[in-house]
Amino acid sequence: MELVMHMLSTGLSTITDVLPIVGVIFGFQLLVLRQMIPNMKSVMIGFAYVLVGLTLFLVGLEEALFPVGKLMAQQLTDPVFILGTVHVIGETLNWNDYGWVYLFAAAIGFSTTIAEPALIAVAIKANQISAGAISVWGLRIAVAIGAAVGIALGTFRIVTGMPLHYFIIGGYIIVVLQTAFAPRMIIALAYDSGGVTTSTVTVPLVTALGLGLASTIPGRSALLDGFGLIAFACLFPIMSVIAYAQIGEWWTKRQSRKQMEDDPDARD
Repeated sequence: MELVMHMLSTGLSTITDVLPIVGVIFGFQLLVLRQMIPNMKSVMIGFAYVLVGLTLFLVGLEEALFPVGKLMAQQLTDPVFILGTVHVIGETLNWNDYGWVYLFAAAIGFSTTIAEPALIAVAIKANQISAGAISVWGLRIAVAIGAAVGIALGTFRIVTGMPLHYFIIGGYIIVVLQTAFAPRMIIALAYDSGGVTTSTVTVPLVTALGLGLASTIPGRSALLDGFGLIAFACLFPIMSVIAYAQIGEWWTKRQSRKQMEDDPDARD
């Protein structure tokens, strides 16, 4: 009964959140364009699906994903697990004692990003528009590797307590330098790839992981240190996608040079 009441409450809240979107769409269609909405029945059914889907998704976040992420963070930072023995009172842990935390963060970052529907859609469109020059799986793996590295580095920041802006400023300096030497066709896609990682699958688990770590590591604040992992998940895929394009360009040129060396007639 408690779960049913929670779903009803979340459903009413979702309706309130979606109403402004409906108002804007219907308002422009009826008042500005002065036309009836075509396929009204299908549109209304679609909105109903959106409301039900968002409600179930939000309830699932609160009941499953957030608790799982927090629980994993608590278990991985437990001194008994890290030391393998009974924790001695007063014994402190160093940043290099949290190796399993960094590995888990990287694995979560990679796996959730690979599964992102938004990334899959962008990769398919990029492949179609580039006539196959950009591989669907190549782009997805490049973005996922960037997210994995970024989230692992973000957990390192939480463990050490280092200021967030050092990492973000340093990261964007690298991105600007990469942009100056990157193939033009990949730059805009690389910047968009950073945004598609912050979608329905990645954000809940990564947020829960960050808050769980900050809540269980001594000396850390959930408010000051727990947030920020999403910024890493946005930034580092830009680097990895640009690097993916640069490596691909270098490899193509290398193959062309090798072919010319093997076939002297090709030079003519």
